[in-house]
Amino acid sequence: MINKIKSIEEIKKILNRNKKKVVLCHGTFDLLHLGHINHLSEAKNFGDILVVSVTSDKFVNKGPGRPFFTSRQRAEALSALKQVDYVTINKDFTSTKIIRFLKPNIYCKGPDYKDNKKDTTGEIKNEILATKSIRGKIIYTTGSTFSSSKLINSFRGNISKSQKNSINKINIKYSFSKIKYLIDKLKNLKVLVIGETIIDEYNFCEALGKSGKDPFLVFRDIKTEQYLGGAVAISKHLSQFCKKIKLLSVLGEKKEFLGEIKKGIPKNINYEFITKKNSHTILKKRYIDNLSLNKVLGIYKLNDDPLAVKEENILNKKLKKIIKKFDLVIVSDYGHGFISKKSANIICSNSKYLAVNAQINAANIGYHSMKKYKNCDCVIINEREIRQEFRDKNEKIENLMKKLSFIQKIKNLIVTRGNEGSVLFNKNKFYYSDAFAKKAVDKIGAGDAMLSLVSLGLKKGLSKELSLLLGSVAGAQSVEGLGNKESIQKIKIVKALEHILK
Repeated sequence: MINKIKSIEEIKKILNRNKKKVVLCHGTFDLLHLGHINHLSEAKNFGDILVVSVTSDKFVNKGPGRPFFTSRQRAEALSALKQVDYVTINKDFTSTKIIRFLKPNIYCKGPDYKDNKKDTTGEIKNEILATKSIRGKIIYTTGSTFSSSKLINSFRGNISKSQKNSINKINIKYSFSKIKYLIDKLKNLKVLVIGETIIDEYNFCEALGKSGKDPFLVFRDIKTEQYLGGAVAISKHLSQFCKKIKLLSVLGEKKEFLGEIKKGIPKNINYEFITKKNSHTILKKRYIDNLSLNKVLGIYKLNDDPLAVKEENILNKKLKKIIKKFDLVIVSDYGHGFISKKSANIICSNSKYLAVNAQINAANIGYHSMKKYKNCDCVIINEREIRQEFRDKNEKIENLMKKLSFIQKIKNLIVTRGNEGSVLFNKNKFYYSDAFAKKAVDKIGAGDAMLSLVSLGLKKGLSKELSLLLGSVAGAQSVEGLGNKESIQKIKIVKALEHILK
């Protein structure tokens, strides 16, 4: 059988020799179905040679766990079709470069792309412009529209009955265009983020085995990467969705990493740092097996002592001065001495809408507690943390949530449960969401990512189901990469929702 899968350069040479009428189609083709076959058959009728470009895995924005099949598998499936002459895997985000490089006579899209207003990426317009620039023609096929996402969502087993019910409720209440509109409106929210700045350092290494002299493991150092974590990471997540963000955080006495923070932080984040005497900026070193990406060791450079009286007074004065100016206050308290009971009381008493992630099971040896946060509008906590809060590992999670909500007067309490998804409790009613990540590479920062998005949704008045889904998708996007290497991307969230809700 002729190998139809070629590089774009190879296809260019072939086309230059043949001088025939060329039709180009582009897409993900995650699950080859009748709609694709009819589309490609009709496209082939418009010319002599049909070239299909496939979106590479890293550019597929169809939600966590997608693509379902790798780019190579998708390319092989397409190459088996008689009407397809050549297949290439696109190395770019869109097909515009391929269009300009191959210069097809016709660029063919499916009927669902005829209305450009429904395009969530905004890239269809660029593809049209690219086609016109090479004097090509755009043709839309006329067959019935099928959805790979809808088929995959219907048959894959990782969507629970409760999640399907939630999705149905969301689809009844909102059209996708309405959801997109509401997400766009989040930009008007003014958000204050309070919490420790953390530098997440990842040291990639290779295990060499036991030392020949002493009973300890030896690793070969390969490379080191540093990412902005803690409250800085939350601010960066939010920067994709909101125009005005204020970050109030803490650095070490020498303001270590301030230069890196200035370089890595978006321009719509206004930041201010308290300096903590006799302390280093929190640095969490994690040693990672380079092959499996499993963590083998963590060494943290931190000081859990509270702020000095002078520093605490400076923080509290700032809080009293600015906190009421913000629509939403997000606190991520890692329990490393930045937020005292007095500061927490000011935050709880003066915030218009307060969302908190009080990490009581972080690197604070269990001495941190939820008790200093009361009357919160939204709290996120993981299952291990809430069980540790009550010293109870056997009670039903729903009963513990009721108990904590009553004691701390929490309006919306969210518990994350790893692979089991998450639960939201509000007014004696529970809402459930699945874990959408196909594979959890790293759970660091997932709670912060989820809090960022779910708190925006709840504050803006989105339904509990949609807010929880929004947060769950953000959390899933976070765990599929290392730490806070990449911030949550608005376009990826929107595309994920579009395909999950089909």
